[in-house]
Amino acid sequence: MKIALQRVDDGFNMEAVDENGHKVLMDSSLENGGKNNGVRPMQMVIMGLGGCSAIDVMMILKKQRQEVTDFRIEIEAEREKGKEPSLWESAHLVFYFTGNIDPDKAARAVELSMNKYCSVAETLRQGKTKLTWEVKLNA
Repeated sequence: MKIALQRVDDGFNMEAVDENGHKVLMDSSLENGGKNNGVRPMQMVIMGLGGCSAIDVMMILKKQRQEVTDFRIEIEAEREKGKEPSLWESAHLVFYFTGNIDPDKAARAVELSMNKYCSVAETLRQGKTKLTWEVKLNA
């Protein structure tokens, strides 16, 4: 993997580009001297958790011929307080599925992703992040 990071302005705004040309803007908050023009790097880690798990879950359910008409994940995460560096202490994911989906298959797909396949989840777990989740069908 190759990532290039380029400063965009005179502050903390950075543009990251992967080897395929996909771009992401990162910045710091206004209170930390940034211009709030991009995602915080630590937010990107949590976004990566959601993206990693979403891909796993959709692959598993597609192989099981489940009819997913809509899917989303909402994540609430907390960082350690009063520490530098401040790691992720916990993250709770809610997986929302719509469609003709077997509830047991959806729950198993999420469990497999979070405990076996998702490298971001394991990376966070190695950093002592407590990961929890729940599955909601047609809610």
